[in-house]
Amino acid sequence: MTRTHAPTALGPGLNHPQRLRLAAELHARPFIRLAAPACISHLAIQCSEDSTWDEHLLTDFCARFGVAAPGSGAQHFFHDFGHFGLKWERHTEFSTYTFIESNVTDEAFAETPMRHVPHDWLSMLSGRVIVASHIATDRGESYELGNPRLRRLFPAVTLVGSKVLSGGELWTDFLVGPDGFSRFLLRDTGLREMQLGRLVQRICEIETYVMMALLALPLARENASVLQKVEAEVTRLGLRMQGLDATADQVLLQQISGLAARVRSMSFHSGYRFSAAQAYHRIVRARIGELREKRIEGVPTVGEFMDRRLAPAMDTCVSVASRQEALADKISRSNDLLRTRVSIAQELQSQRVLERLSHSAAMQLRLQQAVEGLSVVAISYYGISLAAYGLKALKGWGTGVNVDGAVGLLLPCVLAATWLGVRHTRRSLHPPKAPRPSNPGDPDEIAAGDLAGPVKAP
Repeated sequence: MTRTHAPTALGPGLNHPQRLRLAAELHARPFIRLAAPACISHLAIQCSEDSTWDEHLLTDFCARFGVAAPGSGAQHFFHDFGHFGLKWERHTEFSTYTFIESNVTDEAFAETPMRHVPHDWLSMLSGRVIVASHIATDRGESYELGNPRLRRLFPAVTLVGSKVLSGGELWTDFLVGPDGFSRFLLRDTGLREMQLGRLVQRICEIETYVMMALLALPLARENASVLQKVEAEVTRLGLRMQGLDATADQVLLQQISGLAARVRSMSFHSGYRFSAAQAYHRIVRARIGELREKRIEGVPTVGEFMDRRLAPAMDTCVSVASRQEALADKISRSNDLLRTRVSIAQELQSQRVLERLSHSAAMQLRLQQAVEGLSVVAISYYGISLAAYGLKALKGWGTGVNVDGAVGLLLPCVLAATWLGVRHTRRSLHPPKAPRPSNPGDPDEIAAGDLAGPVKAP
């Protein structure tokens, strides 16, 4: 008889510390389960530098309806508040609040879930709303261009529409209306289960990531005007670099260094924003690709609209970022060239100073030798004088010493002794350098031997 065993469960200590958290990321931010007709209001709020501000905002909203807020560090949250549902997601630079109201019977956009949101809570978002949009969903047959309902909902000339996911229809004008919201009409013409929720989330993501990507455009325009001035200044300084003296080079080096610091600071300040814009643009293109759009004759698709409007803006950001880096490299090379010129000028100046010092040392040596000669004469004079006084004293005692003769005999001896003493003192203060020992393996010794020629055998 075959013995069967129950499956063995992994103990709590066997899992990697991050395994469950990483596995939860695969199921984070689930799609909204929707059925038409429904109305969705979407807000994207730029995060504050205070990371806890967003948590306090969500906690305050939940407290107003007596709902328990998610714990600290949560990344997503969904709850049914009765009249509406709320889906909240935290991202790196923003958080999204998606309000959902199902079974809407009124005309599209006539009543939205925002009517359930407290006005004083909305006032807390002052200056932080980057995206606000309404999405109306309904069922029915496909619309043709020129449909009266479309013209009533989207009176603007620029109308965008396409058939999506082989069972849906998307209409919008991407304009911000008088109420501060953009509008999207999503029609279910044969969508499968869960496809409507996925479409709504993709539309929300497209609108949000487009605006986050465009945040780099004003910075790019501002930097472009600054770069134009800096490039003109660099060109002017480059023309001045020809034929300048060392003093002018140093002044020019300070100006070039100031420009280099200015461009690098601008690059550091805008580098993250430009990189983030490219990342957001890639996400927008991916989300548009997931729509699997098919053309409706007479109107551009969402992809065509973004290629015409968003792509040039992103190209501008890429161009300015590349221009910044190229200008920074150009200034850096000019800076290195000037530093080299200034270093060479300083080395030449140092060489001239050393030559003057060498000449001064030679003159000092000659003067010292002359002073040594005078010192021998002076010391000898005083030595002879002292000896003469001693001989005169002996003569006074009746010894009969010939003072003049003795002084004449002592003179050469005193001079010789004084000269030898001064020479010995000078040698003791400045000992001669010891000769370097010969090393047969020294390259200098080998070279000297080669210059001397071959050695003849004895």
